[in-house]
This record gives sequence, C-alpha cells and structure tokens, in this order.
Amino acid sequence: MYSLLLLNGGIGARVAAGRPKQLIKVRGLPILVYSLIAADAVAEIDQIVLNYPDGWRDAVEQVVADYAIRTPVTYVPAGDTRHDSVANMLSSATNDDVVIHESARPLVSAADFMTLLAAPGRNVSLMLEIPFTVAPVDPATRTVTGYLERSTLRNVQLPQKFAKADLEDAHRRAAADGLTFTEDATLVATSGHEVRFIDGSDRNIKVTTPTDVLLATFLLGGRPEEAWNA
Repeated sequence: MYSLLLLNGGIGARVAAGRPKQLIKVRGLPILVYSLIAADAVAEIDQIVLNYPDGWRDAVEQVVADYAIRTPVTYVPAGDTRHDSVANMLSSATNDDVVIHESARPLVSAADFMTLLAAPGRNVSLMLEIPFTVAPVDPATRTVTGYLERSTLRNVQLPQKFAKADLEDAHRRAAADGLTFTEDATLVATSGHEVRFIDGSDRNIKVTTPTDVLLATFLLGGRPEEAWNA
C-alpha cells in the first residue's frame, strides 16, 4: 500500500488570482479536486498526506469534505520550500512506500497512478522527452557554455513513487550537505539510490501561470471562457 504526499502548499503568486492556485476553479471544480478524485479511485493508495498554505487549512479541509473524498487525509502545514514540504510530510506517511504528486497538475488520472504503481522498481518517476534544444549557460555573463545531448535529458514530471526509507535517507543527506532540490527523483538518485523512469504525457502540465489555467481548462474539455469561474 502507498501513502500519497500531495503537495498543495503553494500560494500561486504567478497566477495572481488572490487565492492559492489550487483553489481556483477550472470547469467548476477547484484545481485540487482533480488530483484528489484521481487518487481516491486507486485502491493501493490508502492514505493522503495533504499540505496547505498558511491560513488556508479550513478552506482545504472544506474542499475535501465537499467532494466526499473517502481516502483518509492527514493535514500538514506547508514548509518554506517544496523540498521542506516533502520532508515534513514524510513523517506523517504511514506506509513503507509513498507517491508524490502536486495539486497543480490536475490532468493526472487514476490510470496514471496505477501505471506508476505497476512499474518495476520502488523508485520511479514519470518523465517526458524534451522536444526542444536546451543549452547550459552562464546567467551572469549571458554566454552559452557548452552543449547538452537532448536524447539523454528528460522533463521530470509527477507523480513519482519511492521507498519511504530511500526518500528519507536522501532528505537526510541533503540536509547534512545544505542542499535543496526542486523535485525528488534527482534528489534520490543523487543520494545513491536507483531511480527509474517511465514515459509521461505532454498533457500532464503544471498550472503555474494564467496561460496554464486556460490550457488546463481546454485539456479538461472546457472552453477558454470557462476559465477562472468561481
């Protein structure tokens, strides 16, 4: 069985909606609801650890109640960074294996979760081929510093699954070295544990900007004018 660590602590400053982006409604549902419903349909997920922005716990709890989520939910305050949030949530996970997802990726489906859980290995992430060229640069001098082989690079997506012990070990090592990571597949791999990947989908977008809200609305079967409906 798995505990889902559902990252939900961002305030969505780039969306500028006057509320956390996970509470913005897309096609009449708060963005958070899409991930909750998908996870709720997966029998292997028997706990959801859900964090929340400072001052928004009551609103998040109300969403869970309003949409009758059956999986038991444990609420945890958000950390100062995403990295801190995952570390804080880990201590509340009751299973030996965890799944990490974020509510800002509402296009996730129950089938996505089940495909991930069925993938060989305990440490696995969805990842997507990069369809464009990337280059290493020096931001200070605004110069290109080399070349990266695109075929050996991947866009890291969520959800991801990990052995809880491996993820805890990775976070301990990062804390000891004073390092902060923006996601956990590279964190766990850098700490010396094998991490595999399976192919993701270009529909699996992260809602970060107002344009992303419009795109998510379209991909979920709505019309652009339906975006931002309260």
